[in-house]
Amino acid sequence: MFGNLTAFDSDLFDPLELMRREFGQLLDDRSGPRGIRSVIAGSYPAINVGASPEQIDVYVFAAGLEAKSIDVSVQKNLLTVSGERKLEPDSEAHYYRRERRGGAFHRVITLPEDVDPDRVTASYRDGVLRITVARHEAVQPKRIEVK
Repeated sequence: MFGNLTAFDSDLFDPLELMRREFGQLLDDRSGPRGIRSVIAGSYPAINVGASPEQIDVYVFAAGLEAKSIDVSVQKNLLTVSGERKLEPDSEAHYYRRERRGGAFHRVITLPEDVDPDRVTASYRDGVLRITVARHEAVQPKRIEVK
């Protein structure tokens, strides 16, 4: 009589499902970090942070930017990355889905207290911004030989 009711185009409901998941994470997920600099999943751009005894490595995945449009600054132990990705929509196209984000972004990352803000390098290649922040040498673990 009604045919197959499960034959709906799933793309029709994808934006609603995405919104439901994001609200669920925002309101219900208490397992993640909380604080003034916390962000919900899906924040742009995605960031990975790694640490070694010598340095902190930050990888910012921001394809489609020009290196000169990215601003990186360090103040004490706060690393700030900001910029803008300009997306020119095709006026002739009718979009069914647009997952690539455009516009301005601003991310702040709290670094460990022992970083040296005078020893920071940044490079942008293949859509990945790599920022390396050295740690103070005085805080480095020193190997002591036992005799």
